[in-house]
Amino acid sequence: MTVHLDAGEVSILRSLVSQVLGLVEPGTTGDDPLERALGIGAAAPSADPVLARLFPSAYADDEEAAQEFRRYTEATLRDGKRADATTLLETAEPGRLTLTAEQGQAWLRALNDVRLALGVRLEVTEEVHEEIARMPEDDPRYPSFVIYDWLTYLQDTLVRALW
Repeated sequence: MTVHLDAGEVSILRSLVSQVLGLVEPGTTGDDPLERALGIGAAAPSADPVLARLFPSAYADDEEAAQEFRRYTEATLRDGKRADATTLLETAEPGRLTLTAEQGQAWLRALNDVRLALGVRLEVTEEVHEEIARMPEDDPRYPSFVIYDWLTYLQDTLVRALW
């Protein structure tokens, strides 16, 4: 798969992915050595709405089951998100890039995380395209919405290239 990005696009991608990478730092585990070795972490969901979106509850109707599931899976999910972000950061360069299928998949997942995080912060709804069309260019939110829209395009393009 081939991707062509200019220096500005790479700079934006690197900045946004780095921010998400900072959010998905390793989770905390208990003092028990077995818990640390197995990556068993905290059961409570994050109060940060972005992290709550990146690591949603597995059981909306059963808080106890959701907490138990989170304890055993969140550390591994964080590891995966960090690995995907790192792959994008290591491979994103201006010009024509050739990505392996595995790298392309990592890019898709990393872009999805960035879009989710940005979407939460911007309070994006399904009417995002109509909102951008109505938004004056001097609106302070306009550049962020345009970047969100570009990320959507980039992700869609990668999906089409992989399938």
